[in-house]
Amino acid sequence: MAPTKTKLTPPEHSSEVKVAFPAPHVLLLTLNRPKSLNAMTPTMTEDMTRLLDWFEEEPELWVVIITGEGRIFCAGADLLAWNKDQQSNTSNETSDVLRAIHGFASVSRRQSVKPIIAAVNGGAYGGGMELILNCDFVVAADDAKFALPEVKRGVVAIQGGIPRLTQIVGHQRASEMLLTGKTITAVEARDRFGFVNTLVPASSVLSAAIALAQQITANSPDAVQSTKHALILSQRLGHSETLYQHVQSPESKQVYKGQNIKEGLKAFAEKRAPVWTNPAKL
Repeated sequence: MAPTKTKLTPPEHSSEVKVAFPAPHVLLLTLNRPKSLNAMTPTMTEDMTRLLDWFEEEPELWVVIITGEGRIFCAGADLLAWNKDQQSNTSNETSDVLRAIHGFASVSRRQSVKPIIAAVNGGAYGGGMELILNCDFVVAADDAKFALPEVKRGVVAIQGGIPRLTQIVGHQRASEMLLTGKTITAVEARDRFGFVNTLVPASSVLSAAIALAQQITANSPDAVQSTKHALILSQRLGHSETLYQHVQSPESKQVYKGQNIKEGLKAFAEKRAPVWTNPAKL
């Protein structure tokens, strides 16, 4: 698929993350350390933080897709670098985790009101798995593998993966992955554990993710972002509190006071497709 022509200028970043615009209103970020199986580095983390913070603030961008270059989506943390820090007693994991407010790759604890799609080629391990657990949609190759193998290396899935996996699959199945470090297949991830939405042939992963993004961008961005905000609230609040906080939120006010609700209802009355505009900044 040919890239979309755009006047958008992303912030400066290294070659460890590639940036593209595969469709209108869609940002594509590709982790680009294929020889190292896209293991995360400080530079890549800084790139992802800068690019995703920009995505959050750019009204023209409504959806982001994250994928990996080469045969693996993301192998997690760079364990060789971590080993050097541990052996030299220079690591400070607690401070590092707390300082990374958006989690692994600036995604695993990010609370974005814009949809995030993971396009998983090959597999996601460790931090890469924690990353996809916080995405709204996971499109994976039918031969992909998934694991949280931290306990096999004496470390912990500390970047948000434990509570997210438990919310999705329940205590026993979360324990099965987290306490054994076992690897599961793409079919298991979709049918038994439920954190993968769609399986496609490996050659179709990115095109399927782009098609999904276009289904989302066919809808009102205001309504999508307000709905996503309610989904985030429901992760930590009860039914009534979610409702009250959602209806009073800036995202709801943006829906009901914005132009897209007028366009959507008018288009319905006129029996035509709506033409959405970028939401106003909150």
